[in-house]
Amino acid sequence: MDTPALHFLLPFALPASAHLPALLADLELPALEKLLARGVQAAQDVPADPFVPTLPHERWLTEAFGLPRGPSRAPLAPYMRFEDSGMLDTRFWYCAQPAHIHIATDHLVLTDPAELALSPEESAALFATAHTLLAEVGGELHAPRPDRWYLSAPALGDLLSASPARAAGRNVDIWLPQGKAELTWRKWQNEVQMAWYDHPANQAREARGLPPVNAIWLYGGGERIAAPRLNRPCVTILADAPATRGLANHLQIALHGTDAGLAAANGRTVVQIDTLTPYFLTEDWARWRDALVEIDRTWLAPALARVSKGQAREVSLTLCGDSHSVTIRSRSGDLRKFWRRQALASRVAAFSRLGEDVA
Repeated sequence: MDTPALHFLLPFALPASAHLPALLADLELPALEKLLARGVQAAQDVPADPFVPTLPHERWLTEAFGLPRGPSRAPLAPYMRFEDSGMLDTRFWYCAQPAHIHIATDHLVLTDPAELALSPEESAALFATAHTLLAEVGGELHAPRPDRWYLSAPALGDLLSASPARAAGRNVDIWLPQGKAELTWRKWQNEVQMAWYDHPANQAREARGLPPVNAIWLYGGGERIAAPRLNRPCVTILADAPATRGLANHLQIALHGTDAGLAAANGRTVVQIDTLTPYFLTEDWARWRDALVEIDRTWLAPALARVSKGQAREVSLTLCGDSHSVTIRSRSGDLRKFWRRQALASRVAAFSRLGEDVA
């Protein structure tokens, strides 16, 4: 087995700097503190636009694998579909996620789709209605999973769109798909919304106190890129996220779920850990803290031990907020520099402020 270089991709690890003293107070995070205090900053991704529609971990994947990119582009839907269905073709696909948009005081807000708890039966019933309507205008809707659908529609072209995790909890106005065909999509969306308004599946949900499914959220639009034209950023991937897993399978990179643990690392290894995401999005900070402690104990401490024993060359962390990210690299020589000291809260707060200073 090759001596690995370990790269941890941690979505939603950078809350607002104002919250960090309270969030990190009294937490035992010895591995994270050591890695951040003694490591060196290797990269940062801080878009000039504070309302960039893509998430920083999506942009990291896009750049690492050599996909067409830009601050507003993360064309990951074809690879998500590959993971969800086993199908990969040359058409342009969007992820088309069933969603709920609710009315706030004076605007509309997207609810995190992960909170919908959409059953397979409800999804199938709503899908059948939307599938018929979109087929009439030349769209093909595909539902390999109850909670995640996909749409191919040449008439829409390439719309710039926001990940639901980027837009959730916010006024939807600036996050709606943009591009030449945005009005076409709004027309189609309205037709689906009208058909779903009194749909029996939604009536049953509302009777049980659940929010109705009243929108389709498009994002991640793109075309499959042939494997020889992409980068191979690593030898092994540990991940549960569909886009990351789909890319790994497309490139035939050794792939494991995170339940395999560091024992599965071989050669240069990317580990994407998404356990912070749901708690960040719902602002459940007690559970976010617990998840961070578990990451430190289960992943970062063993990774540090590997470097100390010469079983790994380096450990890198890409810490992501909701708009920006910072990458810290620690090699064995860095970890021996005991004079490099900085309180964890102040170090993480400095990383969080990089994105806040833009805003």
